[in-house]
Amino acid sequence: MKSNRFIITAVEAGAPFRLRITFGDGVVMDVDLEGIINRYPALSPLKDKALFARAHIGEWGLTVDWLPGEIDLAGDNLRAEAIEQSGGISHERIWNWMHRNNLTLSGAATALGISRRMVAYYRNGEKPIPKHIWLACLGWERCAVDGPDAWKEAA
Repeated sequence: MKSNRFIITAVEAGAPFRLRITFGDGVVMDVDLEGIINRYPALSPLKDKALFARAHIGEWGLTVDWLPGEIDLAGDNLRAEAIEQSGGISHERIWNWMHRNNLTLSGAATALGISRRMVAYYRNGEKPIPKHIWLACLGWERCAVDGPDAWKEAA
């Protein structure tokens, strides 16, 4: 079952391609979908402002729907996008970093020098990802590709 932090309890379409979403944990976030709509052809019908304005909560509160079964966006992806747009670091970055580097929770914890539980919190969106943790991910990845002495060349 999904966590309340990804369950959508209210959605309001605003200025062109913007949504205000309230999540089950009480957090209200604004997200601008213009870039996503322009990037993915399947979402191009949402360029119609009348259709975009019909945004509503999907079944079980897991999605924002426009045309049920045809055009919807998942709550976890919308929250991640809103976090990124506000300057934060979303849980999806940790997921992608772990996947790119074939890391388990334990492997990621060892790479970052933090507990397995903290990696799970970050990966699942239960705790915000501090900038220093994301920078450590990037640094670890760079060293994994270029070798452990890559940082010396950059200095």
